[in-house]
Amino acid sequence: MTSVTAPPPPPPVGQPPAGHPVLRFTTSLSGALDRLAETPTWSMTPAEQREALVELRRQRNRLHELELRVLVQADRDDIGADTGAVSTPAWLAHATRTSTTRCHRDLHLATKLDTRFGQTRTALAAGLIDAEKAGILTDAVERLTSEYDELPPGTEARAEAHLLEQARVFDARTLRRLGRRLFEVVCPEAADAVEGARLEKEEARARALAQLTIHDQGDGTSSGRFRLPALHADLLKKALEALTSPRRIGDARLDPETRAKLPHATLLGHGLMELLEHHLSALPQVNGSPFTVVVTIGLDALVSGLGVAALDTGHRVSAGEARRLACRAGIIPMVLGGDSVPLDVGRERRLFDRYQKHAINHRYQGCAAHSCDRPPAWVEYHHLQPWRPNGHQQRHLAVPGPPPDGRPPGQLRPATTPRRQGPVQPENLDRADRRPADQRA
Repeated sequence: MTSVTAPPPPPPVGQPPAGHPVLRFTTSLSGALDRLAETPTWSMTPAEQREALVELRRQRNRLHELELRVLVQADRDDIGADTGAVSTPAWLAHATRTSTTRCHRDLHLATKLDTRFGQTRTALAAGLIDAEKAGILTDAVERLTSEYDELPPGTEARAEAHLLEQARVFDARTLRRLGRRLFEVVCPEAADAVEGARLEKEEARARALAQLTIHDQGDGTSSGRFRLPALHADLLKKALEALTSPRRIGDARLDPETRAKLPHATLLGHGLMELLEHHLSALPQVNGSPFTVVVTIGLDALVSGLGVAALDTGHRVSAGEARRLACRAGIIPMVLGGDSVPLDVGRERRLFDRYQKHAINHRYQGCAAHSCDRPPAWVEYHHLQPWRPNGHQQRHLAVPGPPPDGRPPGQLRPATTPRRQGPVQPENLDRADRRPADQRA
């Protein structure tokens, strides 16, 4: 007969349970979760579901911080020594049947939060950020202090505080990109030259590592792998998005038998097939492309070749690479003056022309509707004010939105900062003032 260990008896009435407060908390948490195990969620209203999801995610972050705090102290106490474990992460991985790599990563983060990054630990303990963002933030600050010498006193604390502020606005992917540009915050006067030199090295290395392998599977298909510079990967992605936009292909986005929406990866595969079948032969003849990429660069950087430029995909390149791209087909250079304002290209027409659309995309980075993540290739351009014959098209009176009803998307505030309704990619925004330059005082 299998024996079952009886739970410990409850403490006498009027006395607190024995053990450390953290251990007592885990016991009470376990009991609370047990009581919720069979609670149905179908009876929740949508408002309750929204509130619960946000709060559960926040409390999960707080629990993770508590776990990391216990872990770093457990490592100091070498809790795995009695069992012969080679390290605390090895003991934890065995005890919880989890990945040793993950346990080592958790201990590495826990140590940094405990010894060096107090602000980040406090934010994680409050549930304001998650462990992924905490890791990105601490790695970025460490990279800053290791790559640049003679930083002013207090630089690390300012950099940490800056990224914590950004972490509450942007997602982890954007935060990682912001972390690579911390030097701009702590030393803005030299940032462009330093980043330009770094990007040139990255671009040379990326070209050297570029490769493509294709294998015949023997069943009428081929599989492959590629490694490309980020710039060229963005070009490929933008081309495929243009070829697979919902408005362009219509019902081709649906499975012909089930009428279910095809996976995004399948659509991109179809787009690549069309690109190879119909567009490659035309590129050398017309020296053009079925899509365009806008390269935003300051006039000084374009003339000198020193500094950086931003693509409308969010990728940043050196000024030298931007000068090379400006001579290529399918690349539209948008040169900014000293106040970072692109040239107005208004026309006396009802429809916005391609250059106005490039300027609009530069400001919005995609669909402006609330919670919409459509890329620029999938949007249509709406008039914030009704168009009248003989009227002038002005880019500040346009907004990119979803098709097809022709009305401006709701929940916009055109009188204030034109931007996507939610976190936007920060690369194309002016560092000193995040509002569009034509709306600054």
